[in-house]
Amino acid sequence: MMEQQPRRKSWVVGPMIALALLCGVIIGKGWERTGHASETYEELKTFSEVLNQVQKHYVDETKPKDLIQGAIRGMLSTLDPHSAYMTPEMYKEMQVETRGEFGGVGIQIGVKDNRLAVIAPIEGTPAHRAGIKAGDFIVKVNEDPTKDLTLMDAVQKMRGPKGSKVNLTIQREGATDPLVFTLVRDTIKIESVKSKVIDNLGYVRLTQFQEATGRDLAKAIKQFKEQKVQGAILDLRNNPGGLLTAAVDVSEQFLPTGKLVVYTKSREGKKDEWIAKAKDQLEDLPVIILVNEGSASASEIVAGALQDWGRGLVVGTTSFGKGSVQTILALGDGSGLRLTTAKYYTPKGRSIQSTGITPDIVVKPSSPVVAKATEGKSGDKETDPKIAKPSTGKDALPQNGKSQEEGGAKNGTLPSAVPEAGGELSLEQDVQLQKAVELLKSWKIFKELKAS
Repeated sequence: MMEQQPRRKSWVVGPMIALALLCGVIIGKGWERTGHASETYEELKTFSEVLNQVQKHYVDETKPKDLIQGAIRGMLSTLDPHSAYMTPEMYKEMQVETRGEFGGVGIQIGVKDNRLAVIAPIEGTPAHRAGIKAGDFIVKVNEDPTKDLTLMDAVQKMRGPKGSKVNLTIQREGATDPLVFTLVRDTIKIESVKSKVIDNLGYVRLTQFQEATGRDLAKAIKQFKEQKVQGAILDLRNNPGGLLTAAVDVSEQFLPTGKLVVYTKSREGKKDEWIAKAKDQLEDLPVIILVNEGSASASEIVAGALQDWGRGLVVGTTSFGKGSVQTILALGDGSGLRLTTAKYYTPKGRSIQSTGITPDIVVKPSSPVVAKATEGKSGDKETDPKIAKPSTGKDALPQNGKSQEEGGAKNGTLPSAVPEAGGELSLEQDVQLQKAVELLKSWKIFKELKAS
């Protein structure tokens, strides 16, 4: 999700005086428009009456705090899938997430076609190891259907103590029946920047946009320059996004100073622009940007900016299409709001919302493989052919003598556009990465021909 850091605070008060202050908070500038203020007051009066009747007559005893919070959730759910109320516990957890560590199964989720969709599994997590894919639809969490769940509610249901299990029922394109994955929750630690050199080409994979992503990318670029690479591959596949400021930090390391990276527009038409500042760059080396349907939000900002300015070629498949900005607003009791406050646009004025970034060169990944059936008697929850095994760090298939948790870019195993259960694709299997390498090698050949 595309988020801005906290900028301002509102305040929440006790239920007994909440309505009086809520009237003032909601109306705000509406006092200047008597008709609007009167209309809002009448609606709040109805809300007060409903609250009173529920407290008096509902079959079970109710707590005012729970009723008020439920009303807030309902109000925000009428706006869009990304606006949500966060309890104090959820708000603290969100702040930790942007620093790269949180608890859960390792799935970034969103809403697509009015359904709860996997934007991307996070590499090295239980969800990734089990074979959950970008584009999967989550239809149940345990036995609870997701049809009427908010994004925040769905996230909370998938969170839990390390070592505990959660069942996710997945509807996947190409699969005739739903797939049920039993995942073992873990502490999710995200290394947002992974890099290596492939055939004298700098390869860098961004898994998420965190506070330190720009700084870590700068270190990778410095190493590339020392090794005198001939081109760079920026892999944003299955990167669900993150902080807007981090997206700008990354873009600045490829764009000339003074170039527009992205701009946002609010409801009132207010336009905010982010301009590239001087950074240590790879100068004029050719760049390939890899994207797929799991590339969202901040990933689309970076890909869109580099594409609009002709700084690199975008290769892969059309990205997710999330072009809205969520601002995090802290409330007085430690809770918070994630509120959609603007839409973002690429330098050439393209809105990515629901359309995504279209690659310059479309390269589809290898045919996806449905999660392998496990052997055993039908009906046994751990061995039913339609149920995937629990995923833990120990049951990952070994790579080069090491477990998958120890594998990855550092050990010479390249990330995959389509991670499959039990392992990652090699360079020979990753057709999108192959194409990027081929294009950069051809680029070098044509440049040398021109020079001669």
